[in-house]
Amino acid sequence: MEGTVLHRKDFYKTMITIGAPIALQHLIGSSLNLVDTLMIGRLGEDAIAAVGIANRLFFLFILFIFGAYSGCGVFTAQYWGKKDKANIQRILGIMLWFGLGFSMLFTAMAFIIPKQILSLFSRDPVVLTLGVQYLRIVAISYIMTAISFAYSFSCRSVHRTTLPMVVSIIALSTNTVLNYILIYGKFGMPAMGVQGAAIATTIARTLEMILLLIFIYKDKKHPLVGPLRAYFDIRKDMVVNVVKTGMPVFVNEATWALGNVVYFIAFGFLGTEAVAVVQICFTVSDFFQALFMGISSACGVMIGNAVGNDESEKAVLYSVEFIKLTIVFSMVIAGLLYLSRPIILMLYSTLSLVTQNMLMTTLAVIAFYQIPKMFTFTMIVGILRGGGDTRFCMYLDLLSVWLIGVPLGFISVLVWHWPVHMVIGAVYFEEILKVFVTMPRFFSKKWIHNVIEFSYQEE
Repeated sequence: MEGTVLHRKDFYKTMITIGAPIALQHLIGSSLNLVDTLMIGRLGEDAIAAVGIANRLFFLFILFIFGAYSGCGVFTAQYWGKKDKANIQRILGIMLWFGLGFSMLFTAMAFIIPKQILSLFSRDPVVLTLGVQYLRIVAISYIMTAISFAYSFSCRSVHRTTLPMVVSIIALSTNTVLNYILIYGKFGMPAMGVQGAAIATTIARTLEMILLLIFIYKDKKHPLVGPLRAYFDIRKDMVVNVVKTGMPVFVNEATWALGNVVYFIAFGFLGTEAVAVVQICFTVSDFFQALFMGISSACGVMIGNAVGNDESEKAVLYSVEFIKLTIVFSMVIAGLLYLSRPIILMLYSTLSLVTQNMLMTTLAVIAFYQIPKMFTFTMIVGILRGGGDTRFCMYLDLLSVWLIGVPLGFISVLVWHWPVHMVIGAVYFEEILKVFVTMPRFFSKKWIHNVIEFSYQEE
């Protein structure tokens, strides 16, 4: 590595260019989601729990397409290292086919068997009724989400992150305003409760897709813009190569997502209050993790660009810098989350005293796990995947979630009868173990794979 020197000025300039808009987008999005949770929270624990379990299907859907898109994104980032726009557009076409297929599948599930799905997470009839009302409306937006996400994800890999951020801010702001109007019945509209929240979300996601497509295709020089045939001119060998490399990422995300859905089933045995607490904690946690969405995204793109351009030494230097940043910022964020607990509790003062006490303790556990969780997030999503080491990541998440997290979750609920904060601690224990597995892999440098070498040479 003696021949390569890290130019920190260039490193941080590129990282901020890519990561800052993504982090800001996620921060604003999680802030507005927090406001949404507060609005729904005024309807009571039943409403929070209903929206929380209904959104488990969306969570599963978004991670399915995130897995498919992440596998494709490895290629997009490495093709951008070669400035190969034609193949970038072909990869986008593959992403859209995957996304539309999954969105139609999950939308059909939401319409045909909503109660059967939600009954996995709660046995409360009030919660189930509210959840079905919400799910059948919001599922309409899954197709729009798949299209928006494909373009936004591709924009990250070609260093065009500002537009998705601006569009997302507009859509999320619209969602919040419509939530206020439709949930409570303002400005002459009827009070629609959770159904109003679902309608607001569907309108906002549709708006996001429309704006994103309009602004991208107005810029004729945008790397994603090409003739219609460019998105369908996909050779069989390219699809095989994408599936071969991307399938581990998809399996990785799908099994991790299923594991987290199963966690929610375990939480459901603890009652409606526990489900509401977990929903609030996850929303708050998303807010505090916004910075790492930017760091890990920039990490994956920059390392992918370097590996695609056959600069493995630069990729290693980048990785070391990203690890240092993640450790420092995760400690800061963990401290801020822990100290913010009384303020968060004040925001949810309408909840019962029992629920508030559960929330205070559970947030402390969530704060503790920020450090190992964000470290492994950057390591897996940013460094190892960015380097093309998708198969190792798949095995790691598959084993840690299903052999450690899920068993500990159910044992702690059904056998040990632990309270919700200790159950969260049990299922998140796998994050600590992943730290000790990813570090040796990183130092071995076996994670560096140029996945576009074959398909690029075939051009």
